[in-house]
Amino acid sequence: EFIREDGEEKFWQFVDTRQIFTSLSLESVRSYYNLIIKKAGQFLTDLQVNLLKLSLSLRAYSPAVHAFQQIASDEPPPDGCTAFVVVHGQNACSTKDMKKLLKTAAGRPRPYLYKSDHQYPGVNGTDLPVAVLYAEIGTKEFNTFHKVLSERAQEGKLIYVLRHFVSTKNEKMLLSGYGVELAIKSTEYKAVDDTQVKVTTDNEDENDEVQGFLFGKLKKSHPDLQEELGELRKHLLESTNDMTPLKVWELQDLSFQAASRIMTVPKFDSLKLMQDLSQNFPSKARLSESMGIQPGDAGLFINGIHVDLDIHNAFSILDILRTEAKILEGLHNLGIKGSSVSKFLHLPSSTTVEDSYALDIRHSSIMWANDIEKDSMYRHWPSSVQELLRATFPGVIRQIRRNFYNLVSQLLCAHYLICIYVSVSLRIGFVLVVSADDKVDGYLDAGVALFRLLNYISEEYDEAQAFTSMVYNRVEVGETLSVDTVTAYLKKKFPKANAARILGVDSSYDDNRKAGGVFYRKSGLGALPVGLFNGIPLSSEEMDPEELETVLLQKIMETTNFFQRAVFMVGYLFCVDVVDFLMEQANVVPRINPLILSSERRYLDFTSSPVADDWDDTTMFSYLDSKDKTAVVSKKIKGFIFYNVFSKSLIHGVCLQKSSSSNCRVGVINNPSGKPTEDNSALYRAVWASLLTQSSKNMLDFSLKLLKEENVELLKQGTKIKHLLKQVSGGMDHDAFEKKFNTMEVDFLHSQQKYCKEVLKLKAGQRAVVSNGRVLSLLDEEEEFSVEDFHLLEKITLRTSAEKIKSKIKQMNLNAQKYALASDLIMKVDALLTASPKGEARKDVKFLKDKHSVLQLAQREDEVFYDVVAIVDPLTRDAQKLAPLLVVRKTLVTSKLQVFMNCRAKLSEMPLKSFYQYVLEPDVTFFGNNSLSPGPVARFTEIPESPLLTLNMITPESWMVEAVRSPYDLDNIHLQEVNGVVNAEYELEYLLLEGHCFDLSTGQPPRGLQFTLGMRQEPLMHDTIVMANLGYFQLKANPGAWILRLREGRSEDIYQIQAHDATDSPVDAGDVIVVLNSFHSKIIKVRVQKKPDKLNEDLLSEGTESKGLWDSITSFAGGPSVDGDDKKKDVLNIFSVASGHLYERFLRIMTLSVLQHTKTPVKFWFLKNYLSPSFKDTISHMAKAYGFQYELVQYKWPRWLHQQTEKQRIIWGYKILFLDVLFPLAVDKIIFVDADQIVRADLKELRDLDLEGAPYGYTPFCDSRKEMEGYRFWKTGYWASHLAHRKYHISALYVVDLKKFRKIAAGDRLRGQYQALSQDPNSLSNLDQDLPNNMIHQVAIKSLPQEWLWCETWCDDNSKTTAKTIDLCNNPKTKEPKLSAAVRIVPEWSKYDNEIKQFLKRVKEQKEEITEGRSSSSSSSSPPQHTGKT
Repeated sequence: EFIREDGEEKFWQFVDTRQIFTSLSLESVRSYYNLIIKKAGQFLTDLQVNLLKLSLSLRAYSPAVHAFQQIASDEPPPDGCTAFVVVHGQNACSTKDMKKLLKTAAGRPRPYLYKSDHQYPGVNGTDLPVAVLYAEIGTKEFNTFHKVLSERAQEGKLIYVLRHFVSTKNEKMLLSGYGVELAIKSTEYKAVDDTQVKVTTDNEDENDEVQGFLFGKLKKSHPDLQEELGELRKHLLESTNDMTPLKVWELQDLSFQAASRIMTVPKFDSLKLMQDLSQNFPSKARLSESMGIQPGDAGLFINGIHVDLDIHNAFSILDILRTEAKILEGLHNLGIKGSSVSKFLHLPSSTTVEDSYALDIRHSSIMWANDIEKDSMYRHWPSSVQELLRATFPGVIRQIRRNFYNLVSQLLCAHYLICIYVSVSLRIGFVLVVSADDKVDGYLDAGVALFRLLNYISEEYDEAQAFTSMVYNRVEVGETLSVDTVTAYLKKKFPKANAARILGVDSSYDDNRKAGGVFYRKSGLGALPVGLFNGIPLSSEEMDPEELETVLLQKIMETTNFFQRAVFMVGYLFCVDVVDFLMEQANVVPRINPLILSSERRYLDFTSSPVADDWDDTTMFSYLDSKDKTAVVSKKIKGFIFYNVFSKSLIHGVCLQKSSSSNCRVGVINNPSGKPTEDNSALYRAVWASLLTQSSKNMLDFSLKLLKEENVELLKQGTKIKHLLKQVSGGMDHDAFEKKFNTMEVDFLHSQQKYCKEVLKLKAGQRAVVSNGRVLSLLDEEEEFSVEDFHLLEKITLRTSAEKIKSKIKQMNLNAQKYALASDLIMKVDALLTASPKGEARKDVKFLKDKHSVLQLAQREDEVFYDVVAIVDPLTRDAQKLAPLLVVRKTLVTSKLQVFMNCRAKLSEMPLKSFYQYVLEPDVTFFGNNSLSPGPVARFTEIPESPLLTLNMITPESWMVEAVRSPYDLDNIHLQEVNGVVNAEYELEYLLLEGHCFDLSTGQPPRGLQFTLGMRQEPLMHDTIVMANLGYFQLKANPGAWILRLREGRSEDIYQIQAHDATDSPVDAGDVIVVLNSFHSKIIKVRVQKKPDKLNEDLLSEGTESKGLWDSITSFAGGPSVDGDDKKKDVLNIFSVASGHLYERFLRIMTLSVLQHTKTPVKFWFLKNYLSPSFKDTISHMAKAYGFQYELVQYKWPRWLHQQTEKQRIIWGYKILFLDVLFPLAVDKIIFVDADQIVRADLKELRDLDLEGAPYGYTPFCDSRKEMEGYRFWKTGYWASHLAHRKYHISALYVVDLKKFRKIAAGDRLRGQYQALSQDPNSLSNLDQDLPNNMIHQVAIKSLPQEWLWCETWCDDNSKTTAKTIDLCNNPKTKEPKLSAAVRIVPEWSKYDNEIKQFLKRVKEQKEEITEGRSSSSSSSSPPQHTGKT
């Protein structure tokens, strides 16, 4: 898959070499790996091999292989086959069966081919049968199939597609490319569970070195001193990593101290030290502007490309290195080395293709109906361009006496005429394209009649009147203009005029009649009518009379911005003619040819230097790969500087172009439709012989004369070339020519034909033009490529890139005999640079003073190197991420590295409060015995024991990971209480598919629309709801090909999908197919529209409970789905979140207390993101024993919503921000209950409480406990004034009416307000509580009766007796730990606690019995396979 990125050709070559070494029984995984790397090295450069090793270590292409597995499982694979072929929906396990299936293939529908499929390079016609091979490359079965299929594909009998199909072993692989953080927690309130975790650990690290002592070895050699050695190790650790708080004055310059230490160590170690300092900062703390970058900001630039660390991860940086490698190696191979490389890279890439080309509208054939600068009706308008900058209401068009907006419409007169609003400052012109035949007069053709009539009026009166009179006498819509209409009009308006003199044969009003047609043809525009706005062509949809007005207003607005900038920035336009100014812009071209101007471009690769360089030996030539073939051809055809033109009928145009332009060289290649022989190739060989023997002027004359029609005819009739020589040769050297011509073989023509077919991908006889490596294939015989087109092509090529490259190559001082070389070099560099993908502009990063604060690591001489600049404050999260990337990159690729220490001064608090590891290795690792090591892990050593830590995974945006194994409380890691090592295992559970959805007719997101994702066999696997913020939705998926559909029920009834971007199916396909085949984020755009008969229906209206939806509801997390009868049953929905063992213990008790007090069936919804593996293991047993339903819901924090870094705040965010999308639409009401609450009443009462139109109800804070008055922050300051006598509510318990909540878009409003406030770190200190209270004026809160929530901190003891729920709020006065508070305040708490402890004990015992029973019978069924663990 890695090699495939360089093109299918290499991929198949590699697949063919893989056949050779399947039979070798290799002694170990390591030698197999080394062999594959060696084989790949035949197709890759050294630099690419290093990148290949990194991509294998990252497993960057595993999802691509896995995606094919998923596609295969949808086929599904026949039993007992390790490889099989699918022919149009039927599969075969042997070549014999396959041949049978191929015979009948035509009757069955063709399979769907994905963009990522591997098609064997053959004829690949659309009418051929398609055979899809599912096999593992290199196996015996693969070879058998491959041989048959590849032969048939070359013969053009079928299309051969390969998809990987690996017989899977259920091994889980370790991934890398993510970060792990151990953040230091605040211990103001003690929230740690006191239940002891018993774990047996024997994995004391062998190389466990502390201050020079190897404790692993010491313990082995002195087994009797185990305890004492343990104590010594602990003491040494604590003494080195003293965590005592720093004084303020010690904090101030920490960042500078870190930087100076990095600068002073030997260069070789400096990056390692930066990594160590930033990643283990809390315990290392006791140490002795042109870019718009503030102190403390970070930036990474690779060859001037800015890499944003918030968005990019190891996988996307690998991609950047990969694309850059292509350009760097290309330039290196072309001989551009050292410092000049960056000059070429930084060429301003105006090679970006313009979206909108404009035509020059200063042409005599345009009849202008009005002229804003001269006409008297506009004389009261101001003429100063300064007016553009005056403020006006949005959408108002400024009236200025300048021709800012020009509309030219080219009409066949009989079409229709457009009504014009003269009050808008639009200058209107017409080009009338009428019959150019002189015999046709005004009595025969309405167009000619109208043309003459207009000329008459404008000459006798004036142009404006000509047009206004014409417009007011409109032709009815749908009718065409007839001669009678024109003559009648003439009689009515101008009774004195002589009709015959105006319309007849001898009319004197016929000047310039052909000019319109000439302008139209020369401009190369498509079918009439055509409109040009300031020269830019309007599409046929935009020319629709109904749309035109809106389109014009929009264009006028856009152009106004452009003019405003010109006036403001340059003070321009004061003294120039506006139309001239417009026509001098870079996007103005002499002619519009979509082929030349299109943005889809294909380039040849000239960077190779082949071993053989001759095309006379066709067999030898055919063995070269396309890069080498191109190199041979470009060497042989000396004719190309800026230009190569290959084709027969084009030669004429080319020669004319050559004679009129000094900037181009021309070469010709023959692509005959038949097989070239001595006879049928005489003309071409003559041109070629003259090219090799004559001066270019003579060769041009000779070719032009030889190509005249009559001479070509004579040759076809068999006249010999030497008889023609006398007529066509000017001052030619006859002898040299004849000698060359007579000795020419036909072989080189076979090579040229092969080249056209294989490299240029042309059919026999098809014509093409190649300009500086850019291939333009002319599709059909009719398509012409005239001299004007050559002019345009030359202009575009020179202007976008060639000129700039030429000036850079001149600076390289190539001497005179190398002039031809320079020409070649320009062509090759141009092809290389313009073919490379365009991103944002490269920045040239320079430092004014770089002696003391810039760490410079130079590159090795004469190698391909990257230019890397990193700007970083060594004590920031960015440094934690950046250092390991730089260290790995340094081992992988040669680079010139500059690291600029960008420190913050005057720090007032610890800059980093976490330990951090980034998991990334430059190569696959092996054990000593040559077997594959399971992969990289994050290992923290020398962590101080005193602080309380919480573990966070920092993964790429699209990963959803969950903890799958760890007996420890990962939310509260306290190393003092743990013997041995804390282990945690996470698993990559899903890759996220994200998208944005809009309604085509309104442009708004369709709130509440539901999508489902699945496969053919199982269409509904995951589902989601569209948010109103940005129309965002997210779906959980895994690598593979997925089908996205609207959910059955109301979504599907009301809406239909109209269009989609970034998916894998064509835009008009019914099913939207999305392929996930990499670790990169996949973001799609979907546009939907209401069905015509459902325009007035609303998704979220009362009809939501239609049966269709009920049948199709499944859980959001793929848990147990809701049955259709649930609605009839009365269900209490309760939502809660918890993290850490203590809160999970509280959560179990809360569920128990809810169940004790209600007869109604209960369904609990728990947020899965932060639950521990042990909770997820036991909750199913609990649900069974106590008879409740539960579901684990999860949602990934959207990337566009301001991210929180602290775990506690993230959990608070989940409590409030995603209520509208976490639960299926069928859930009407949900009650949130905090984990540390004990319920004493039936929550059904709360659910049925009337919220009086509010979307949610909260309980206000109690006022009754008087001694806490000083702590009631909502009674003073901001809150007092903001709430204006309303109450401040507590977020421990609330009830949400989800229907109302969704209907008034409360979720979207809350997220909007959150986005605005959360940028300030000091606002929303209690996020889940402050946000709804802050929004109380926009989203009303119903205040629940006080007894619904009693909490000792704020409420007095008298009210406790009536309390319906008791919450264990933190007490800011006593700071009492949660556990002791629970036992003291709630008498029944211990009873619940003991009940649950007994229950868990029973569950554990049952499990152990089962495992013992299983191990004795030893037939364990394997668990379902996930995509790896971290």
